Amino acid sequence: MKELENEYVIRAMGKDDIEEVYQIELLSFSTPWSKDSLYYELEQNLFAKYVVVEYKGRVIGYCGLWVIMDDAQITNIAVHPEYRGKKIGEALLQFSLQLSKELGAKRLSLEVRVSNHIAQALYKKLGFETGGVRKNYYTDNLEDAIVMWVNIDD
Repeated sequence: MKELENEYVIRAMGKDDIEEVYQIELLSFSTPWSKDSLYYELEQNLFAKYVVVEYKGRVIGYCGLWVIMDDAQITNIAVHPEYRGKKIGEALLQFSLQLSKELGAKRLSLEVRVSNHIAQALYKKLGFETGGVRKNYYTDNLEDAIVMWVNIDD
């Protein structure tokens, strides 16, 4: 990330970011969230917090969180394919961990495909542990999801 480290910013997601976030969804997931879902998250869901990574005026990544009492859950996290492998996802995840803590969460969870070993390695690097499996979680191919947790109240 050396070439990016002083040129990107992580900030709150706004409605003007939805088109770029949606494009990242399309490039990243076989069952992407709809634009309507993203609008709902920003405008209606009182538990939702979304952040984006902006680089040279372009959204290159984002993360969605739900924070309910002392539990936080990552709903989605993705980096544009052109910017993967540059530690953007790690920075975004670390920011989201800190944001969750600031919002009063004591633990953060997420689901990850059993086949997504790259993401699992990142999550483990940041202290996440396997908490269980959700059978047939992903609707596109009925792949199982690993539930991972990290305590953030330390």
